[in-house]
Amino acid sequence: MVSPARYHGQMDVPSGSARRIAFFGGSFDPPHMGHLGIARTAQAVLDLDTVLFTPVGSQPLKPMGSSASFEDRIAMTELAIRGLPNFAISLADAPDPAGEPNYTIDTLYRLQAQFPSAQLFTLMGADSFLSLSRWYRGSEIPFAAPLIVASRPGQGLEHLAAELPDGLVLREERRSSENRPGTLEVFTVRNPAGTETPFYLLPGLEIEISASEIRQNVSSALDRLCAGHGLLPDAVCEYISTHHLYQPA
Repeated sequence: MVSPARYHGQMDVPSGSARRIAFFGGSFDPPHMGHLGIARTAQAVLDLDTVLFTPVGSQPLKPMGSSASFEDRIAMTELAIRGLPNFAISLADAPDPAGEPNYTIDTLYRLQAQFPSAQLFTLMGADSFLSLSRWYRGSEIPFAAPLIVASRPGQGLEHLAAELPDGLVLREERRSSENRPGTLEVFTVRNPAGTETPFYLLPGLEIEISASEIRQNVSSALDRLCAGHGLLPDAVCEYISTHHLYQPA
């Protein structure tokens, strides 16, 4: 097991002239085609320069931890995005050297310091958004980096709006993106102080892939998750098989 201290200071993602960057955090346990689909859609409709895939060291809302180690999840994520333009890996959410949980708001502030001239967004799937009210300082996150939420079919704005942290509301006005009508809906989140920030909704993505179901099925049906079945990138399948991940104890 590599010491968590190794990762800090290794945030060497391409900066260059990137102007629009989306932080895409999560366990990535394992990274699957659903993650890639969300990232591709967000990158296209919001003209993002970079989507930062950022595996989390210790997720506060998952006290049992991830099934695969941080090292394995980093390796699988690197394999999943290898060769894909506009995607990069970030270690900004690496395990804390002191063993403390990772909090998204702290990670966003680190990324702001790393990319001071960039416009930063927070990309997440609907499942993650539905737990935002339980995140540490969750009401601050949309203002640190505006949210891009990939909803699932049948999850309308009204349903998502009810899940905002206490004190946050959505303005009634809604509009489609002028550049990509029908593929991106733009709203405004307001906090009690009257500060407003955009809220971007990618509606009705037909992405029904669960990382937990993948982990449960690996031991008996890895071949059905791979080999062109569209659930896991081939390189990730090979890594899982080679390293005997997600096998019964």
